Amino acid sequence: MRSFVLDRQAFTLRWVLAPAALVAAAAHVPVIGPHLTEAPYMGVLFVVLTAACVALAVAAMVRDTMAVYALAALTCTLAIVGYIATRLVAFPMLADDVGNWFEPMGVLSVGSEAIVVVTAGLAFRAVGGRAQVHDSSGDGSPLPV
Repeated sequence: MRSFVLDRQAFTLRWVLAPAALVAAAAHVPVIGPHLTEAPYMGVLFVVLTAACVALAVAAMVRDTMAVYALAALTCTLAIVGYIATRLVAFPMLADDVGNWFEPMGVLSVGSEAIVVVTAGLAFRAVGGRAQVHDSSGDGSPLPV
């Protein structure tokens, strides 16, 4: 038996999630170079985040499974938490970011990441009524969720 987590959902939500993930990726590209120079650890994290957002956008368009929505939500939530953390606490080599809440690329990235998180949440809500849990008695009968 296949899990609904890996089944294609064919949501129209992918048409929101994919562009938002691409905008999040694009918003990080201009700051990768400066961060690789000033704070290499953050520059590398931006490279990883950019690649992840592009991969998730492609995955959402090719096969929009609940696993894709879950990974997109996790990735973008962590990015938002990272943004908030760097605005509240002085990170090594990034002390000048503290209090700089309205840096244009930061606002763009957080906004697009928030759209990804909300869209993924809507996808989870949509499957909530369709998901079933099978009991372990062995007869395969579904239990309501």
